[in-house]
Order: sequence, then structure tokens, then C-alpha cells
Amino acid sequence: MATIASKGPYRKGLRDLGNGCYGYLQPDGSWGWSNAGLIVDSGESLLVDTLFDLKLTAAMLAAMRQAEPQAAARIGTLVNTHSNGDHTFGNQLVAGATIIASQACAEEMAADGGAQRLQQMKRNVDPSSPTGRFLAEIFAPFEFDGIEVAMPTLTFSGELTRRVGNKTVRLIQVGPAHTGGDVIAYVPENRVLFTGDMLFINGHPIIWAGPVGNWIKACQLMLELDPETVVPGHGPVTDKSGVAAVKGYLEYIAAEARKRYDAGMPPAEAARDIALADYDSWGDAERIVINVFTLYREFAGGQPKMELRADLFGLMAALRADRRRP
Repeated sequence: MATIASKGPYRKGLRDLGNGCYGYLQPDGSWGWSNAGLIVDSGESLLVDTLFDLKLTAAMLAAMRQAEPQAAARIGTLVNTHSNGDHTFGNQLVAGATIIASQACAEEMAADGGAQRLQQMKRNVDPSSPTGRFLAEIFAPFEFDGIEVAMPTLTFSGELTRRVGNKTVRLIQVGPAHTGGDVIAYVPENRVLFTGDMLFINGHPIIWAGPVGNWIKACQLMLELDPETVVPGHGPVTDKSGVAAVKGYLEYIAAEARKRYDAGMPPAEAARDIALADYDSWGDAERIVINVFTLYREFAGGQPKMELRADLFGLMAALRADRRRP
């Protein structure tokens, strides 16, 4: 499959989408390099997600204040689309905001070890091992010291509607899928959709939680919302073609993993055996390891939640290294 065309330039920083909607983009969209969004109207503002550390989040907020001095000077509402740190670790810098998340997301955030766990991981990695080199590479750009994640102050299940000036923002829970409590934010007046990590554009999605069927249904819902502009959790701004591409990827790997599960092939072998030629232009192909293990657990009727096991990172590290060899 060819690279999904970006809707407009894919450059780091604030992207004006028109009509008071903004995306904040962080190329190349790989591990930790997430996007965020801003919705403003009549002096009010809603922020969709923060970033992976305080320095990155502070730079983003400064860019937003420069573009929208009145509305972004004091952000009234922050929505966390899901619990992952690259969308929540900057929460503490949005002082005074109502922080909204799904109830499931809030529960995951409370149970997670947070930034301290990742900082300890960074300090303890063994750079002489493939796993250590992989972890050092993906976490090296980020600084986790000083982060005390501000927790959601308002939670919901299902759907919640917020007003930002005269704009309506629909917050729709679509998880469990990528994580246990994924939420998308849609601005119907402007046909702008912020998806969190329900969309990775030009990068392989990662199924931490599942079930995959929920994620596929969420993609169908996003298509039915009929957005013109879609800001993914990672990667360039897209449109419905990007949603359709991710849906197709999930359908493909679910079917291929099921064939190998039914044939008795071990998950580690299946992750290497599934052909990704149609997606060879997408980054982070090593995530197929997590996806297959999550799918196998789902097929077996087990708890779909995927733990951050060191051996799985080792398998991803080995696959990543193999793909880089000429």
C-alpha cells in the first residue's frame, strides 16, 4: 500500500485547520511523537491531549497562545483521548482546566506507573542488549523527570457533548481498542475529527488492549461521521482515506493472525510470518509483535489487555533490527 497522502504539509508545530481548529503535529509520528489539537471559539478553548514530556508540552502551549492569545491563554477544558503518556504526561501544565476522559481511561491512568516507571526504565536499560538499544532509542528524546500527571476531573462513558463558544464538540468513547478507554473528539460544525491513537497515519497501529473488532467498528463510525479533516494521534493530517487505510490494515492482520492461530503457529512465529508488503512504507512495523500477541489472547478467549512484557520488546527489537539490515 502506498504512503497515505497528507492533507497539507506535515511539519512540526501548530497547523491552522481553519475556523478555530488547530492540530499540533510532531513528525515523524513514531514512538512517542504524538499529535494534539486545539478548538477555539468566542474566547473559549478546548485542548485535545498533551504531549510526552513537559518541555514539549510547554512549547506546544506557547505556540497555541501565540496563535490564539485570548482563547489559549487559559485553556478551559482538556480532553485526554486515552491513557498513554504521550497524550497525558503534560497535563499538569494546563492549570485550572477541567480534564475530561472516559472512566476507563481514568482507571488506567490511576493504575499506571506513569512517568516515573518510564524514567526508571530509561535509567536501567542495558545498552549492550538488543532490547536495551531499542528502548534507549525510542525513549531517548523524552525527559520524564518532574512529571506528576494531573488526573481527569470529569469522566464519562458512552458520549459527552461539550460547548466551546458556539461550537459543539462530541466526545465519543470508542474503546476498548488501542487502550481500555479510547475517545474521539468531533467538531460537526467544521467537520474536523481528532482521533487520538485510533489512527496512526503512515505508521503501524499498536493494539495494546483490543478487541480488534471494536477498533474496526470505530473506524466505520469515523467514516460515517463524514469528516473533511482528520487529526490522527500520530502522523500527518488526513481525511477519510486515512481512516479507511487503518481499517483495512486491522482487518488484514486480524484475518492473517487468525489463520495462523487456527493452524497452531506460535505467536512470535506468526508475527514474522505475516507479510506486510502492502504496508512496507509504514513505519514501526515491529508493532506486529504486540498486535499478534494481543490477537492470540483474544482468539483464546483470554483477557485482551496486553502487558508491557520485556520479552515482547525483545521480539520487537529483533524484528526492527532485521528489517534494517540490507
